[in-house]
Amino acid sequence: MKLSVVNLSCRRGETRLFDALAFDLDAGESLHVCGANGSGKTTLLRFLCALSFPDEGEIFWNDQAIGHALCDYRSQLATLGHRDAIKEELTPIENLKLAALLSGGGFDLESALGALKRLGVPDGDDIFCRRLSQGQKRRVALARLLLLDRPLWILDEPCAALDPTATREVASMIDAHLSGGGIAVVASPSADAFPKARKLRLSASC
Repeated sequence: MKLSVVNLSCRRGETRLFDALAFDLDAGESLHVCGANGSGKTTLLRFLCALSFPDEGEIFWNDQAIGHALCDYRSQLATLGHRDAIKEELTPIENLKLAALLSGGGFDLESALGALKRLGVPDGDDIFCRRLSQGQKRRVALARLLLLDRPLWILDEPCAALDPTATREVASMIDAHLSGGGIAVVASPSADAFPKARKLRLSASC
C-alpha cells in the first residue's frame, strides 16, 4: 500500500495555505500534520478524503490517482473529523451498528462491546449518546475505527476533548494499526503529539 501526494497547492482568497506539497507514506507509516488554526490542516485532510480537491497537484493511492477511482479509494478509508458524527438519540452500540451497516460491512456485537470497553464508554441499552460527555462521544466515534477493516486512517484532531488516559489509548490504537500494515494521517495543532509519526508543519502565508 502507498499514499502519495504530489505538488499539492491550495489558496483561500489571498492566503496560500500550502504550495507544491509532497510526501509518500508506505504501509506501516504515519504522518502528523501540525500547525496553528487556519494553517490548512483540515483542508489537507479533506483533500485526502476526496471531499474536495486542490487547486493544483494530485493524490495517488497505490499509484492510481484517487479521482479516477473514487469509490474504490473511499472504501479503503476510515475517517474521523472535527464532528463526532454520531446520532444522539441512539445508544453507543446502536451508533456502531449503524456505522457498520452504512460502511457496507457486517456488525459483530462482541467486537463492538470490546471496542467500547477499551475506550471506556458505557454500553447500557438505556444510555443514549445525548447523555454522554463530549469526551465520551468522541470515544464512541473512535470506537468505529476499531471495527472497520480499512487500511488508511485520516484523523482530524482525534484527541479533542479526551483526557490523558484516553489520549494514550488513541496513540496505542494508531500504533496497532501501523503494526498491522496500515497507514495513518493525523492532524493536531500540537507539535508534541504523536512523537512516532513523521511531521508535516503547515504555516499559511499571504
